[in-house]
Amino acid sequence: MQSTVHQEMVGGYEPLTPAQRAEFLERGVVLVRGALDEDRRQRLEAAVDRVYAEERAAGRVKDNGALHLLGFLPRDEEFGELLTAPAVFPYIWGVAGWNIYSHHNHLDVTPPVRAEEPPSWGWHQDGYRQNSDPETLDPALPRPMFSLKVGYVLSDLSRTGRGATKVIPGSHLRNTLERPADPGAANPDPLGTVEITAAPGDAFIFDRRLWHSRSANTSAVTRKILFVGYTYRWIRPLDDMPVDRGSAWWRNRTPVQRQLLGEAPGTINYWGVKWDGYVDEDIPLRRELRERGLLDRSVPWLR
Repeated sequence: MQSTVHQEMVGGYEPLTPAQRAEFLERGVVLVRGALDEDRRQRLEAAVDRVYAEERAAGRVKDNGALHLLGFLPRDEEFGELLTAPAVFPYIWGVAGWNIYSHHNHLDVTPPVRAEEPPSWGWHQDGYRQNSDPETLDPALPRPMFSLKVGYVLSDLSRTGRGATKVIPGSHLRNTLERPADPGAANPDPLGTVEITAAPGDAFIFDRRLWHSRSANTSAVTRKILFVGYTYRWIRPLDDMPVDRGSAWWRNRTPVQRQLLGEAPGTINYWGVKWDGYVDEDIPLRRELRERGLLDRSVPWLR
């Protein structure tokens, strides 16, 4: 991928430059090299392996060994820390603003295929009804972004053929993608396709409208990747993610992380205001950005 940054954001509250924001809004995807240091990556992989073993013992792993686990964040302390991972968090609040939370997250383990998979057309935009309900009849108007997603790469996906995500940079501004006449046949990828070849510890951030697809894992490497999605707090959650608010895991979360897990003093708070209609300055991420001087009236979502 051409749009690549190296891990230079160490606190999570470094503002994006106008050029960084413009590039992301134009391409819809960015690859962050070295988003996880090796020690943290190893801890995350160990947590994934433990959860995988638990899910296998419970009979929830597919016959082919694949696991797609929704709402995984409360399963380990290391997972909870991903909510505000310093290398990527500036892109989250820098592009989506302060009135956000994690509505959707999933843990994926994809072993090598045991036999040749039948052809399939897997290209899609995330969001389900978000791709229909708010759409206008003007095909020239892109759908609203509504959400972002981060993929944390734990295994070596630095070569093609290891099940990495394929994307079409810039396609988030197009509401349609030409579909082959026979989606069940072997079809070439759309023009402009890029497979995100990433090293262990890299992360990629993408606009949910970006047309993307998982590729087949024909290698000897098991693909392990964690996805954390963010949307606006006035949008309902996608995952069933029960959180024990009396647990040590919950007590270890910061106020910003608790906001990102859905905490709010009342329903109106999800809309960014108090009952009197004025902005609620005590919303944790807004307060954090305000105290750091990072609110910016020239950027609508950072007002």
